[in-house]
Amino acid sequence: MIIYPTLEVQGGKCVSLTRGRLDEPTIWHVDPIETARSFAAAGAEWMHVTDMDALAGNDGNDDLIEEIIRAAGIPVQLGGGFRSRERVEQWIDKGAGRIVIGTMAVQNPQLVEELAHLHPDQIVLALDVFQGQVMTDGWRNAGSIAPEAFLQAYEKTPLAGVIVTDIDADIEEQDAQLGVISGLSSATRHQVIARGTVRSSDDVSRLSYVPNISGTLIGRALLSKDVDLAEALAIAHPEPAPTAEFI
Repeated sequence: MIIYPTLEVQGGKCVSLTRGRLDEPTIWHVDPIETARSFAAAGAEWMHVTDMDALAGNDGNDDLIEEIIRAAGIPVQLGGGFRSRERVEQWIDKGAGRIVIGTMAVQNPQLVEELAHLHPDQIVLALDVFQGQVMTDGWRNAGSIAPEAFLQAYEKTPLAGVIVTDIDADIEEQDAQLGVISGLSSATRHQVIARGTVRSSDDVSRLSYVPNISGTLIGRALLSKDVDLAEALAIAHPEPAPTAEFI
C-alpha cells in the first residue's frame, strides 16, 4: 500500500480545512518546500498536493507548486480546480506525476475519458461521498449520480486510480470509518486510494487489510504529528516474515 503524504496549500501556506470550508483553514507553520523534501527523506514513494485556491479559480499558488514538484525528489500527485483540458496538460507538462480530477469527471465525462486515453496512468478520479451522494465543487454541491454509477461509468477508462473520500468520517473527526470506502473499493477494478480515514498508525494498519485499497492520503495527521511518516510507511510495507529452513 502506498502512503501519500499530503500538503494542502492555500495562500502559499500549508493548511487543513475544517469541515471542508475554504474560509476556516487551520494554518501549519511549516515550509512547504522543506516539508516536501522531508517526505522523500522519510522514504515516501509519492506525495500528494491539493491547491485549495485553485478550487476557486485562483492560480496564486502556481509558482510554489512548481517549486514543490522540482524539489520534492518524488513524483507529485496534484489536485485542485482542474476543469479544462488546458489546465490538465499544463501541469503534466510542468512535471506533475498525476492529475486528480473530481468535478470535471461528473460534469464532462467525455473530456476526462479523452484525457485518460491521452495520458494513461496519469489521471486519477476524485470521488467525494457525503451521505451516499457524490459531492462536487469542493464538497459544496451534490451531484445527481450515485457513487457506484460514477465508478461504473469509468470502469474501462485507463485511470491511475480513484481517490475515495468518506466526507462523513472526515468532517466529524471521529474514529476512521471504512464502511463507505471498503464498499466502493469492492465495486471497481480500479485501485482505490483512501482519504479522510487516517488519524493514527492503527488506521493505516486497518486500511492495509481492505481489499483493493492501493494507498491512502495522510495530511493533517502528519502535520499535527499524530502519525509518524516513517512508522506509517513501515506498516504499509511490512518486512516479509522469515521463513524456516528445512534440511
